[in-house]
Amino acid sequence: MSYVVTENCIKCKYQDCVEVCPVDCFYEGANFLVINPDECIDCGVCEPECPAEAIVPDSEERAAPWTEINRKYASVWPNILRKGTVPADADTWNGKSGKVALLSESPAPR
Repeated sequence: MSYVVTENCIKCKYQDCVEVCPVDCFYEGANFLVINPDECIDCGVCEPECPAEAIVPDSEERAAPWTEINRKYASVWPNILRKGTVPADADTWNGKSGKVALLSESPAPR
């Protein structure tokens, strides 16, 4: 089992989860974070740190479509080791539904 990032992270990207991950398994896109499910050690410390409540165990039903999304982008986006700048409008996007269409495939700008 591992943890995955789900839809509510899109355009929120708070990154508090990154700071507590002991194995650095987060990867950063332009407007979304993912967890590499093959690197995650299932410790669960990231889940309560997410202000958007976007991180769930892959065993939860709502995680199903997100496991492969996390795996796909973890293989192409850069690894993130520290919390970066949170989008200025993150709180506006937190809790909004229908954000999947807004998911950018682009990596985080460097």
